[in-house]
Amino acid sequence: MVVFAHVSDTHFDGGERARERAERVMAYLKSLPRPLDAVVVTGDIADHGLPEEYREAREVLHAAPYPVITCPGNHDVRDAYREVLLADGGPGGGDEPVDRVYRAGGAVFVMCDSSIPGRPDGRLGDRTIEWLDGVLAETPHDTPVFVGFHHPPLTLHTPYVDGIRQFGEDRLATVLARHPHVAAVLCGHAHTAAATTFAGLPLLVAPGVASTIRLAIEESDESGPVDRDAPPAVAVHVLGDDGRLVTHYRPVVRDSASAG
Repeated sequence: MVVFAHVSDTHFDGGERARERAERVMAYLKSLPRPLDAVVVTGDIADHGLPEEYREAREVLHAAPYPVITCPGNHDVRDAYREVLLADGGPGGGDEPVDRVYRAGGAVFVMCDSSIPGRPDGRLGDRTIEWLDGVLAETPHDTPVFVGFHHPPLTLHTPYVDGIRQFGEDRLATVLARHPHVAAVLCGHAHTAAATTFAGLPLLVAPGVASTIRLAIEESDESGPVDRDAPPAVAVHVLGDDGRLVTHYRPVVRDSASAG
């Protein structure tokens, strides 16, 4: 069995609000009476991509005693991300994508960089697509694999986000279809918990930590698309020994952060 938490869009900005919300989520995860195999963070870790924002993120996200697995989002800056969050600096440099493989709890997490520097929308570059295909081919077929990135590769029916989703997704779908040991696809960016399918696989979208995006049916002229009052939330994914994946979503109100 593999059990891991999935959070996204912490948007550390040096302010008290973003830090408190992220600390609340990590305190909740740390307080769980049974351990997690990992915490996966699918991008937009920093709000402006500044080194000091990543130093704050490193301090808060590593407060819980679990492996922390990350990928960049459109708000992240690759050089600063590498320098502060990756112990070895990661492969490449400059504007090269930050693509990494992690192993935890008997599973492999292939984290791809869907960001396009200077743009809010996303795309997996040809180099990343080729790299992903190679990693999946080299991973034993009895090992479950989770493929993660920031931008959802399809429409979620949230107008505020759909125009800046991941495009060029047909190439990704073709690669995933070749590798049946992929258990699910993980992403963020939408600031709302969502579950659908992509390339015949579960596509699981983490809720936002910094804020929540209202659905089209929830939004009014007065409210706007962004809800800053909704509590931060976390997804917990459970891959059973039978291969069935189950996802639970938990809002983290202040009292729940101290529950144990």
